Amino acid sequence: MSKSAIIGFGMYLPYERIRTTDIAEYWKQDARAMQSGLGVREKTVPGAGEDSFTMAYEAAKQAIDDADIKASQISAVFVGSESHPYAVKPTSGMVADALNTDPFCHCADLEFACKAGTAGMQIVDSMVRAKQIRYGLAIGSDTAQAAPGDALEYTAAAGAAAVVIGSERAKNALCRIDFTLSFTTDTPDFWRGARDAYPSHAGRFTGEPAYFLHMREATKGILQMADCNTKDIDHVVLHMPNAKFPSRVAKEFGFTSEQMEHGFIVPHIGNTYSACSPLGLMHVLQKAKEGQTILLVSYGSGAGSDAFLMTMLRDGAPLPTDTRETQYISYGEYSKRGHPVAA
Repeated sequence: MSKSAIIGFGMYLPYERIRTTDIAEYWKQDARAMQSGLGVREKTVPGAGEDSFTMAYEAAKQAIDDADIKASQISAVFVGSESHPYAVKPTSGMVADALNTDPFCHCADLEFACKAGTAGMQIVDSMVRAKQIRYGLAIGSDTAQAAPGDALEYTAAAGAAAVVIGSERAKNALCRIDFTLSFTTDTPDFWRGARDAYPSHAGRFTGEPAYFLHMREATKGILQMADCNTKDIDHVVLHMPNAKFPSRVAKEFGFTSEQMEHGFIVPHIGNTYSACSPLGLMHVLQKAKEGQTILLVSYGSGAGSDAFLMTMLRDGAPLPTDTRETQYISYGEYSKRGHPVAA
């Protein structure tokens, strides 16, 4: 069975930001301590009219353009998010229609905390390898939620990432998906009830036994499956709820700063939840060279991790430059807009 490959990729980030020091100062907390503890300097903030649908559309459109195919050739659209605009109305169907894909298209919304985007990648990968479809879209998009004053407010951000997946034999194939696996348990480290406005979390217990256990096991599993070691990998992308957690995992496995360099983006944008590790991958795909290998490990609270080992089939290339100028907003402006919540 031939393997699948990423044919094109795209991403979208709001141009507005808020500095974590401004959040800390508003709540009369130690700004330096919060910034140092989390390793996040600023986070993206969705603008007026921006939500998980609009961002998913922008990222997907860029991915299709990058793949140099027609939208009508897309036969599957999966959107992973924990902030879908509607409780009952599919984001995936809205995206597919806005892109003008063929109506005979597999569409579904996915939810698994921050790994719903990579779950979509696994589904499309399987459909392509089974020759059920020629091309499919996997998207991670979120306007992350956090209660005012909660620790999550310092990192919960907004963004979207999308990949077009097709056969490794396609003339424009960029990055082959060699191996993928998942590690999942019922570990309630983060949750939001159906009627809750904001999520709850287990504080420091979101690290052990949640994030670290799943990231370790998924990473060990994919390395064993591929019969390779950490030195065989050129680029590493780990889920980034903050800067310290992935840095600790990297240190445990012996990954170097050079391996982590291009995908380690959380200090500048925050945790974009379902788009988090996929956005790290988008940055790597622009820099990686033919023959280089990429390890991607996502994490979703609740809890589970998806791991991928991939190989570049040609040199990556930069995405079109975002010409919008970054704008920083005050906490007062941030508060006036209301804190992003899911439906």
